[in-house]
Amino acid sequence: MLGTIIVGLLVGAVARWIKPGEQAIGWILTALLGVGGAVIATYIGQQLGWYAVGAHAGFIASVAGAVVLLSAYEAVKLPLAKRNRELPPGE
Repeated sequence: MLGTIIVGLLVGAVARWIKPGEQAIGWILTALLGVGGAVIATYIGQQLGWYAVGAHAGFIASVAGAVVLLSAYEAVKLPLAKRNRELPPGE
């Protein structure tokens, strides 16, 4: 379990370094991003026949999955933050 978190942190950090722009997320969310990226890459790879059932995605595929997750996070988070700033006080 600890190894998964450490690898997830490394994968998430690489994904944040690759993706342009500033991501205001902490190290816990970075680790979750990396672990989630690995899970997504494994699932997609198994569905496409790249990995056997029970096999895991490699480092590069995990980073690619984490970049996709980070992009999705920003697509959801940024419009919500913008909308919250535009609301008048008290609403």
